[in-house]
Amino acid sequence: MPLADSSATADSPLIRIRGLSTVLNGKTIFDGVDLDIPRGRVTAVMGPSGTGKTTLMRHITGQLAPDAGEVVVDGANVPSLSRGDLFRLREKIGYLFQNSALLTDFSVFENVAFPLRQHLRLPEELVRNIVLTKLQAVGLRGAAELMPSELSGGMARRVALARAIVRDPMLVIYDEPFVGLDPIALNQVVKLIRMLNDTLGLTGILVAHEFSAVQRVADQVYLLAAGKVVAQGTPAELAAGSSPWTRQFFGGEADGPVPFHYPARDYALDLGFPAATA
Repeated sequence: MPLADSSATADSPLIRIRGLSTVLNGKTIFDGVDLDIPRGRVTAVMGPSGTGKTTLMRHITGQLAPDAGEVVVDGANVPSLSRGDLFRLREKIGYLFQNSALLTDFSVFENVAFPLRQHLRLPEELVRNIVLTKLQAVGLRGAAELMPSELSGGMARRVALARAIVRDPMLVIYDEPFVGLDPIALNQVVKLIRMLNDTLGLTGILVAHEFSAVQRVADQVYLLAAGKVVAQGTPAELAAGSSPWTRQFFGGEADGPVPFHYPARDYALDLGFPAATA
């Protein structure tokens, strides 16, 4: 099928998910999930560990097919794309990995240039201009010749961000971009994500746990739990939410809808005592 169809308009969501159902290793990850990712906005996807945030990104990029439902990206139903169309779709998506995933034997410049050299045949002068422009955008043009081992964690994350946007994607997926950063570096990355969204018109999906940072950068938030979207809205709306899900997740409560104890058989049996009787 074609990569995009006539249903994709400037006013329609860039990503439209309906009835998404996924079971992995006998565990239900998604049970009829519906959500929209609007164009030109930053949408945060949050939830307790193991609720499928990374799995959702795999569905969007076509790495994993759902058991049921639609995953429509820019008018194209991803599970039904041919291999060639899927690759062309992925070329329009930038990905910021949680650990930055820089190539350790390449300089900063060559890390950012890597997608250009892999996928395009461009004159070297144009490659240089594009790379330096992206490094300037993240404040690291002066670090172009440094090696990854010479970078701080925050600098490495910013280099990875420059690489994610080097081909001017329509969508950037930020996978836990704040993990392991000190407050100064975290603040820099927050400002960069917001600035790039506003100046380049990017659509961003932010997978994160740090609600204080999400409040400063996201336009809307989806909270996933128990295979469902249990809350959605602006960061302010979720912060003021009264549901047990928002209270537990954003309040950091140890027990609630997400139990502290993993399901187990009777404790007395594991200790070798007779099971309690009613």
